[in-house]
Amino acid sequence: MSQNSSSSNNKDDRHAEKQITPRAEDFSEWYLDVVSAAELAENAPVRGCMIIKPNGYALWERIQKILDDRFKELGVANAYFPLLIPERFLEKEAEHVEGFSPELAVVTHAGGKDLEERLAVRPTSETIMYDAFSRWVRSYRDLPLLINQWSNVMRWELRPRLFLRTSEFLWQEGHTVHTTEEEADERARQMLQVYKDFAEDVMAVPVFIGQKSESEKFAGALHTYTVESVTQEGKALQFATSHNLGQNFSRAFEITYLGQDGARHYGWQTSWGISTRAIGGMVMTHSDDKGLVLPPRMAPQQVVITTVGHGMTNFDRVPSEALRLAEQLRGSGLRVHLDDRELRPGEKFFEWERKGVPLRLELGGKELSAQVLTAVRRDTGEKQEINLSQADTQVSELLDKIQTDMFRRAAEYKENWTKEVDSWEEFVKEIQAGHLVLAHWNGKADVEEKIKDETGASTRCAPFDHPAEKGKCIYSGEPSSCRFLFAKAY
Repeated sequence: MSQNSSSSNNKDDRHAEKQITPRAEDFSEWYLDVVSAAELAENAPVRGCMIIKPNGYALWERIQKILDDRFKELGVANAYFPLLIPERFLEKEAEHVEGFSPELAVVTHAGGKDLEERLAVRPTSETIMYDAFSRWVRSYRDLPLLINQWSNVMRWELRPRLFLRTSEFLWQEGHTVHTTEEEADERARQMLQVYKDFAEDVMAVPVFIGQKSESEKFAGALHTYTVESVTQEGKALQFATSHNLGQNFSRAFEITYLGQDGARHYGWQTSWGISTRAIGGMVMTHSDDKGLVLPPRMAPQQVVITTVGHGMTNFDRVPSEALRLAEQLRGSGLRVHLDDRELRPGEKFFEWERKGVPLRLELGGKELSAQVLTAVRRDTGEKQEINLSQADTQVSELLDKIQTDMFRRAAEYKENWTKEVDSWEEFVKEIQAGHLVLAHWNGKADVEEKIKDETGASTRCAPFDHPAEKGKCIYSGEPSSCRFLFAKAY
């Protein structure tokens, strides 16, 4: 996908003008069409970066609000750290700098002269934050230290795609320090569960959670735990991650505390995060060939009230009744948009369909006379009548049903698309068919790499909800202690 200024703008214009490409014809083009038609984002003049439009940013604000409240319930406080990181900080943890080196953007010139020390644009904030933590932590009484920041990061992306992979993206990154390894691991797993609950309960996206392989873990971590979703293309998408960092960074940055025993100890640390990539994952999970489909709990606007029949003789009371209805529904805690523009009904319906609003309520003179509303579900297109006098209760119940139905359908797809195999022949067949596969693997990095080279499938995680079982590696035949999830991924 071209990322230069003129060609990317032309591409955005073409997506805005044309019909949405069917998923079965070209899934990648379908995804870009949906993002464009829903006015979520567009390519920026800077290669690999994106402009998030108001509709897209409203989704990010929903993520921020819901997760930020949850983090604070768990004792986490927000802070902010600099965008630029001295290069010497990155070099303190060798594995960390090696892992991020190909993606770094580095500032070498500023203020009209060469800098004495090169500065990296943050790819993640462990190093700049842990330099501060080394000053903040003195005693066991300072722990646990629970910090989060909402920010942007830069990782130079070779194959960008809106939301899924961009050189600059928005995220939150939580960082904690604890007195014991057990407490740190418990926190890392707790935050993983927060992400899982958010994915499934809010975004209606069913996920796998589990532990990454050694070669796939975060650079510098002891263990990496991951949340993996499944798109309608049959590919896995890393939705969020949580890392048990052990003492690797605390030793590199001298994060020590005076214990109750009177001795100095290194802290045990975690980091965890979710980014704007989750929006892309949600789009790929639920949307259809008509455009964006949003689950009610995630949608910035859950309901759109569309007035119809402008100019007709029985329309005079419709505007005031539509406004009253909007206020009534908002009073019930619903997020409501009133579209009373004098446009043809089909134009309004088409716009809100593409933008994915979960429920459309049609109100005109005919409906007002019958004291009913025509309710149209975005996920299924089904229509039903709602009593105007009971609108707040019936609309809320219908939105709950839409949320439940969307998760159920996505969960059924995830289950049906995941296959369990015990031989190399079966493995290759299922991966070629576009499925996710649960298979035994001996845990060796060279075998993992061979499997990826020969099939394009990478290890996603050892799922926590899959019982440990002994078996034989599907590639080498050597002993295996559990099944890993394999899939082609973004």
